[in-house]
Amino acid sequence: MTTVLPPATPSAVPAAAPSTAPAGAAALAVALAIRTDLWADRVEYREESRWTSLLDPADVAHAIDPSLHAELHDAQIWLLSWLPGQGTPLHDHGTSAGAFAVARGGLTERVVARGVDGAPRQSTADLAAGRVRFFGAHYVHQVVNTLHEPAVSVHVYAPRLTLMNTYRIDESGLVRVGTERAGVDW
Repeated sequence: MTTVLPPATPSAVPAAAPSTAPAGAAALAVALAIRTDLWADRVEYREESRWTSLLDPADVAHAIDPSLHAELHDAQIWLLSWLPGQGTPLHDHGTSAGAFAVARGGLTERVVARGVDGAPRQSTADLAAGRVRFFGAHYVHQVVNTLHEPAVSVHVYAPRLTLMNTYRIDESGLVRVGTERAGVDW
């Protein structure tokens, strides 16, 4: 099955960039990534796969600006660690939009979108600590730690993740190869 994707352009801003009205998943991801006191003692590293942990929005509300509290209502917050070489398959987040902020180390993101001619277009970006990426639903990307030091990132999705589709690229374009469901596959 070939999935047709709309053109997508990832956005990146430094975590310290001034904002007059922080909102949404990107603002939450940045606000939580810089508050290492909320999560640093929880982080684990696993040789066999990335480590993940859900952060309860109620447990972090006290630590973020009250202007972001409404954003917590439908948010799902993940803390991830990445050893060198660890990464995700090419995937989307179904109908969830979101953002991730690199809190420690660095990650490389590959984004795939349908070009004007219908062919997949790929771009990559190296993201150092303090960088954030935000995206809409059906955004297809892959994230990998290509460096030689561990990395930590904070991911925020709204609405909460219910599924993730995985993909491959072949001569026919971007092909969905699987679907993982919350409560079943993770």
